Amino acid sequence: MAEQKAPDAPVRIYLVAGEASGDILAAELIDPLRECFGGKAVFAGIGGPAMAAKGIDSPIAMSQLSVLGYVEGLMAWGRIRRLAKETAMMIDKFQADIVVLVDSWGFTMRVAKAVRALCPQTALIKYVGPQVWASRPGRAVDLANTVDQLLTIHAFDASFYDHTSLPVHFVGNPVLSRQRKGNGAALRKTYKLGPQDKVMLVLFGSRRAEFSKLQAPFMEAVQILRAKNPALTVFCPLSESIATQVRAAAINDPRFEDVIFLDEADKEDAFAAADLALACSGTVTTELAAAGVPMVVGYKVNPVTWGLLKVFLLKTRFASLVNVAAKAMIVPEYIQGACQPEALGAALDALLNDGRTRARQQKALADAVDKMGSNGPPTAQRAAEAIHEFWQNTR
Repeated sequence: MAEQKAPDAPVRIYLVAGEASGDILAAELIDPLRECFGGKAVFAGIGGPAMAAKGIDSPIAMSQLSVLGYVEGLMAWGRIRRLAKETAMMIDKFQADIVVLVDSWGFTMRVAKAVRALCPQTALIKYVGPQVWASRPGRAVDLANTVDQLLTIHAFDASFYDHTSLPVHFVGNPVLSRQRKGNGAALRKTYKLGPQDKVMLVLFGSRRAEFSKLQAPFMEAVQILRAKNPALTVFCPLSESIATQVRAAAINDPRFEDVIFLDEADKEDAFAAADLALACSGTVTTELAAAGVPMVVGYKVNPVTWGLLKVFLLKTRFASLVNVAAKAMIVPEYIQGACQPEALGAALDALLNDGRTRARQQKALADAVDKMGSNGPPTAQRAAEAIHEFWQNTR
């Protein structure tokens, strides 16, 4: 634990985020942490544009850290290992009192272990735990042996750590605690769309590998749907981490004809304007559920990775958290070999044109969101308070 500090000494906090969703979570923590620590908190970190907007310039580009799948992980192993060591050395040089490791299991755990070896007095706090309820339950023990506290966004996570001594603190789901700020009417007006015009979103996720795998099935599904519904408007909000890649790919891909690309800053407006969505499995499905947008979900990984997952690791029937919460397939999922344009297109057409199918999913989404909600202060505030309390109790 941290060494005794003078009461008026600054508290040095290092935030580590390895992908876009973690960058947002880390950025949301900064102001509440400043408030909890009475203005004494000093920050540095690894992250992306959201953290940069809060004044934390990352010495490592976050695009180097996001890896999808086992095969890709093996290929990137040397780079991730090197960057984790570099990060630990920067944390040591910064003389961090607290390191908050946000999501991104592979990178943040390597950082945690390197920090533990370099500066054992630094408090290590993991924000968002591994999905041990879905696969690899052994990670619970690994986490307990490495960090000092876990802040979890799922109420059901704690029971998976009962056999360890790791303190687990539930802080609520950040997606559900955020106030919805989208202006769908303004976005529709910008593109001269009336209230009766139908709008679909295509969401490729935030990882380059996700876009590479989903580009063909998603865009062919869009073509199938548009053939039946030629007046359909398609928006494609792009995470900053893949925006350049997607825009470059679209130049030579006629399947993107008439698709309207939106910046990440416009995503909330797009959610508010949308009638339905085709989405990569991930955080965005919970965001869509919170906004009440019916959806179809697709996902693909390297075949070797999928084979390992199916045979040895998967413990859940579902990929989307809303389906996990509902314990039922309320959102159609087309995973790996099932992620085919015809199937995606048919499911989307049903949501677009069958009022009963649409209403049924929207009702089920609302029920799932209620189950997942925390009914308390914003997640970032609760997380900051938990970090401050931990620091006070262990300093």
